[in-house]
Amino acid sequence: MDKKKQKFFKEKIVAEIEVLQVKIVELKEVTKPIPPENAIGRISRMDAINNKSVNEAALRTAENKLTKLEMALEKIDDPTFGNCIRCGQEIPEGRLMIMPESIKCVRCAQ
Repeated sequence: MDKKKQKFFKEKIVAEIEVLQVKIVELKEVTKPIPPENAIGRISRMDAINNKSVNEAALRTAENKLTKLEMALEKIDDPTFGNCIRCGQEIPEGRLMIMPESIKCVRCAQ
């Protein structure tokens, strides 16, 4: 991968990390425990608990992606960045555009 593409992907990764960090802060706020002293009805409490579970899953997903993006950022200057770790072939730019944290090509990721 040439320096121009590396710079582009580095900027993309940094931008995605910044967005994810904000999203994680927001998700941590909405996944705080629901205090039992809140005067909400039984159905509303069940709905709030369900929403909390959905938000917790989104938080875990965001944290995992953040970890992968941070690892990709560390390896961006490595000459093997953008190559599949399994087969060694270059990962298509389209895949890296959508998922810059990708370490496998589409074929090997299946």
